[in-house]
Amino acid sequence: MPTLLPSQVKKIRIPGLLGRGFFNMLLLLTLAVPAQSQEAASPNSNSDGPVVIRPQGPSQPLPAVQTQPSPDAWDRWGIEKLPEDDDWTRHFRIGALVGFNINADFSIKGTFAVNHPPGIYDNGYVLTDNTGNAFGQTGNWGYNNASQLSGTTLTMQNTTQYTTSGSDKESGSAFVGFDMAYGGNLFAWGNARIGWDLGFGLLPISITDKGTMPASVVQSTIDYSTGGIVVPGAPYNGGFNRQGEPTIDFNPIGGTTNIIDGTITGTRTLEVTLYTVRLGPSVYWDLNQYFGLSAGAGPAVGIVSGSLKYNEMVNTSTSVRSSGQVDATDLVYGGYVNASLMYHLVENGDLYVGVQYMSLGDATFSGGGREGRLNLGGQLYISAGINWPF
Repeated sequence: MPTLLPSQVKKIRIPGLLGRGFFNMLLLLTLAVPAQSQEAASPNSNSDGPVVIRPQGPSQPLPAVQTQPSPDAWDRWGIEKLPEDDDWTRHFRIGALVGFNINADFSIKGTFAVNHPPGIYDNGYVLTDNTGNAFGQTGNWGYNNASQLSGTTLTMQNTTQYTTSGSDKESGSAFVGFDMAYGGNLFAWGNARIGWDLGFGLLPISITDKGTMPASVVQSTIDYSTGGIVVPGAPYNGGFNRQGEPTIDFNPIGGTTNIIDGTITGTRTLEVTLYTVRLGPSVYWDLNQYFGLSAGAGPAVGIVSGSLKYNEMVNTSTSVRSSGQVDATDLVYGGYVNASLMYHLVENGDLYVGVQYMSLGDATFSGGGREGRLNLGGQLYISAGINWPF
């Protein structure tokens, strides 16, 4: 059929409505035939089979198949989750622990009372005897120095309080304790295994300060009459049962109170136990068939429980003891980092040696003007023991 040009179409007149409809259909068919003839039919070896005609427009490629990442692999980092039946996913180790770089600060400031039982003095005593101090006399008395006796007067010194202020720092030596840990491995990363580690440590600590501090001392003198007896030489200590022993007046005949200079000597001791709990990620490498290396880091919490004990001497011309203790428990926290070298001694049995650095806050024990501060900001630990992988 010949192709009609648009200019030729305009020159044709079609009478009637039916003729116009027929003409429009003929025109559409005429325009569609050339467009279809431009598409080549696909070759077909079977002459009787259907002819495959390419679709109009460019063909669309099939969507690519999306590969789902394995839930047991972190492809980006090469980390694989360990199967449940892996031979080595847990471990438990226990051993001795030696702690270093632990020190303490001691301070004392204030006015402190020195309590004596009635009739007990710095350098002697005058107490009731078994007669009930018949006739105002007692044989239950004693004194320390010849300088206390002047004629028929025996003088006793009684320190009642002292005021002092001072501080000192003491470094502790090595402290021996106990350490254990339990953990597991979750992932494999090449020759390494990544997991977690939960550890517990127990370390007794005792640090003593022996510093000397100045003091202002309130001291009384109390005079007793010997009644002219022959006083036994110093030191003399009479007993409760008066059986022919020399007696003196039970009631004092006078006395004075003075403030004098003195010194404070003796000891102040922090005697505590440090309990630590740590939890963090860990990495383990099998270096070869004999050795393995593990490392970890994370947060740590410590409990410090114990006492600040003091056993001091207030020294003037006499010396009197002042002692006591302050009990407390303190919570501290911080972090740790450690590493251990394993030697595979037998199957599922290792010997290990480890090093650990732990930094915790300071634990403070204070009361009554005395304070002991345990500094735990840079502890270093060496440990050794047995490790069981299972």
